[in-house]
Parts: sequence; C-alpha cells; structure tokens
Amino acid sequence: MRTQVAIIGAGPAGLLLGQLLYKSGVDAVIVEQRSPDYVLGRIRAGVLEQVSMDLLDKAGVGARAHAEGLPHDGIELLFKGQRHRINLHELTGGSRVTVYGQTEVTRDLMDARAAAGLTTVYDAQNVQVHDFNGQHPRVTYEKDGQTHELACDFIAGCDGYHGVCRASAPADLLKTYERVYPFGWLGVLADVPPVSHELIYANTERGFALCSMRSATRSRYYVQVPSTDKIENWTIDQFWAELGNRLDPEARANLVTGPALEMSIAPLRSFVAEPMRFGRMFLAGDAAHIVPPTGAKGLNLAASDVGYLWTALTEFYTEKSAVGIDTYSDRCLRRVWRAERFSWWFTSLMHRFPETGEFGQKIQEAELDYLVNSRAASVSLAENYVGLPMNFGT
Repeated sequence: MRTQVAIIGAGPAGLLLGQLLYKSGVDAVIVEQRSPDYVLGRIRAGVLEQVSMDLLDKAGVGARAHAEGLPHDGIELLFKGQRHRINLHELTGGSRVTVYGQTEVTRDLMDARAAAGLTTVYDAQNVQVHDFNGQHPRVTYEKDGQTHELACDFIAGCDGYHGVCRASAPADLLKTYERVYPFGWLGVLADVPPVSHELIYANTERGFALCSMRSATRSRYYVQVPSTDKIENWTIDQFWAELGNRLDPEARANLVTGPALEMSIAPLRSFVAEPMRFGRMFLAGDAAHIVPPTGAKGLNLAASDVGYLWTALTEFYTEKSAVGIDTYSDRCLRRVWRAERFSWWFTSLMHRFPETGEFGQKIQEAELDYLVNSRAASVSLAENYVGLPMNFGT
C-alpha cells in the first residue's frame, strides 16, 4: 500500500490532520494500534480554544461542537474562601473558549473519516517507522497474522507520549526537557449538573480543586492528591466530601453528588522534545510535548501542531514549497514553550506544594489577590487562557 502521508495514531491529533489533508486533496492513511472503542473510551480534556474551533471548521467537522458545545466567557478563581471572576471575553476583546469533550471531538472526526471512505487501520500491532531520514519513508505493522508495509512521502507521529515515533528518533539528535510534579489529579466524571456555569479553579489550604463540566448535565471534578496516592484509597463518597471541603459555601450548597462514570488519578508533568522534525518524520501533539492540565492546553496545543503541519504539507504538494516543512519545528516549539510556561505558572499558582508550607500558601494568595485586582495581570491570564492567536499561513 502507498500513500502520501502516513499518520501514526488515531487520536484527535491524527484524525484532525487526516481530515484537513483530505480537504486539501492530500492522501493520508492512519495507522492505530488500538481499537476504535478503546480510542473513544479515553477520558480527556474538554476546553477548546478558538484556534481549535477554527481548525474543526476548516476540517468540516465543527457543526456539532458549535451546536452542543458550551461557550464560556469567563472563569472563576477561588481563594481564601471567595470566588473572583476573570472575564475572558471582555479582557481579550471578544475571545472565549468552548467546553466540548475531547471524546466528542474524536467521535466527530471518526464519523467524518468513515463517511468519506478514508483508510484507517485499527488494531495494528508492532508498528515501526523506517527510512524517514531518506526520500522514501516506510511504515510496517502486523495485523491479522500478516506483516504489512505502507510506503509514503512523509510520516506524521501523532501517537502520543509512549508512541513509536519519538522513540525511533535518533538519540543523538533528540533532546528532552521534563518537570514531574509531586501531585496528581483525582478526577471524577458524573452525570450531575455542574456547581457553576463556568469553571472554578480553587486554591485552598487543603490543595487544588477544579469544577468543570462536559455538558449542562455531566460534570468533571478534580482534587489534588499526592503523587503516591492510589485510586483504591478513595471511595466516591470520600471524593465528594473532599471536594466540598475545598469549595466556597455557595458552590458547596450547589454541589450535586452521584455515582461516578469514571474515577482515576492522573499524574502531572511538563515535557518537551526538541526538535519536532527528523527528516521526513514529524512529531505532533503528545508525542512531542505534555503540559499539566491546569491551563487546558493539551488538546489545543496538539491542534496547533496539526495546523502548522497541515499547511506545511499542503504547500509542499500544491506549491512545491518546502518552507513550511523546514520551519515546522521552530514554529511549533515557539508556541509550545509559551503554552508550557503558562501551564507551569498556573499550576504553580493554584496547587499546594509540600515543600513550601504555609509561607508558600501565603505567597500564592498574595499573587492571586494581585491577579484579580490588576487589570494588566488579569489580561495576561485571559490572553493565555483563551489561547494566543496564530496564523497558519505565515
């Protein structure tokens, strides 16, 4: 089998790239080691920047996100027992975010790809990438007891943090940067109405908490726990009690509890791999970088990588220009490090760090007090939260 672009990974990054390339007349085959049900079963983030919404529209799959997504014009910061609203829309001159689950984004992209009759190979085992430093890259994989080869012009590594693409990059050319945080997020997904119509980020002496949602009837809640904690140490009743202890009285009174659809602990880390291009293989999304979820940047950063890669490959095939390909890594990494900085800063501001004690808590509260009372500081937060603007054509 032969294609122009071999995409490794059928998560939202790989699927979005495939759909954008299809709209531009570029052929792509997606190879995924998991089943479609497994891919759809992964519970992930749900806050989309305008850039991500624009890319969904360009891919022709934005209709349901616009119809069912929840536009948010602000967020609330809770500290010292009181909530303070950051008006994203007003502070940024009209920008907002949209709450729409990553699972739904993936579903929309899967449905569009199936409707167009495009090739996606699921349950592909022992996926390997070859010869990407030359002119004729190849991908091999095993399926149904047979070994298959996919010849291509380019390989797009959208296969996540543990994927084969970054692992196949030459060790002497790859440099990684990492910060592992001493805590994780204990998260619960439940079919209960959210405590507020906007997200609440809570800094408390008991630790961080986040009140989020997927819809008007489905909520996503988190509490900070030590990195050594185990999910078996928690019952759903203990979770609801702890979450309530970290909220202000009004939010606590509005908290509706119920059984968990999903309950898990996610570790937090910052990670970047440089560069993001190795010959004719490109890394995108979690294959190249991880951000702590505090700033809601993971899926959005993957989407911006895909936007750059889509325009670069389209220019290569339609204009015979390699400029976008040659500058892909530098353009992506500039945006990546800005998002990493914001996510690190917001994580550092909102979480309880065991080594800083009461002094650290007071410093955080002082910074939060400055943040909500200084327009300049509020604008900086708002601009970064809604996503810095970008132009895929330059």
